[in-house]
Amino acid sequence: MEVVIVEDSHTGSRLVGGAIAQLLTDKPEAVLGLATGSTPLGVYDDLARRHEQDDLSFAKARGFALDEYVGLPRNHPESYRSVLQREIVGRVNFAPDAVQSPNGWAEDIPAACAEYEAAIRAAGGIDLQLLGVGTDGHIGFNEPTSSLASLTRVKSLTEQTRIDNARFFDDDVSAVPHHVVTQGVGTIRRARHPVLLAWGEGKADAVAATVEGPVSAMVPSSALQLIEHATVVVDEGAASKLRLRDYYQTVYTNKPDWQGL
Repeated sequence: MEVVIVEDSHTGSRLVGGAIAQLLTDKPEAVLGLATGSTPLGVYDDLARRHEQDDLSFAKARGFALDEYVGLPRNHPESYRSVLQREIVGRVNFAPDAVQSPNGWAEDIPAACAEYEAAIRAAGGIDLQLLGVGTDGHIGFNEPTSSLASLTRVKSLTEQTRIDNARFFDDDVSAVPHHVVTQGVGTIRRARHPVLLAWGEGKADAVAATVEGPVSAMVPSSALQLIEHATVVVDEGAASKLRLRDYYQTVYTNKPDWQGL
């Protein structure tokens, strides 16, 4: 696992946007794993800028959303399908239907979950998976105690996660669904390059547990320690509780340019 400590979220977002741009340049048909929430929005802004100013093309790329609420109307502005359309898909030149989301509206949710896993495999797997991390260490919506081998499935949200997400629903916790369909920890671990982003002191405990704590289902994000090529990009606040902070900074400062992110 590589830990990259940046000055602020803007710097980190541009760094990750640059890594995705390089991936698309080297492999135009790359498969991207797309997260929602507020954390990756700066990355999407950077990618849209690169598309407009530098002609970065998504025409051959494919994408898979990390998760989706169960029960929200398809056209609800906070369904993750709508969020991704608004924040990235509709701002660049993905081909029609090139970005898929878990089906939170299916009559047979377990079957839809299996179909989503099959679609990811059929696409050749995810090349780069964007991730945020919850204050309790959840990735996607894999709450604490999630199996580290889990695949796409239905999960019940903790009350804290619903409270955290109420800001997207006019601060009305009662409007936040209780269930989601999410890629599992095992699904995320199959990605060739998971990139976890975290901004602010509020994520410092989760980042420390992710990077330096034991691998545990109580901290699903700690499963990234088991992946050969995983990157954690954090700002100064989110890095504030890392014991080996100076070491991570030294390693990154002296990293050969050819290695990239």
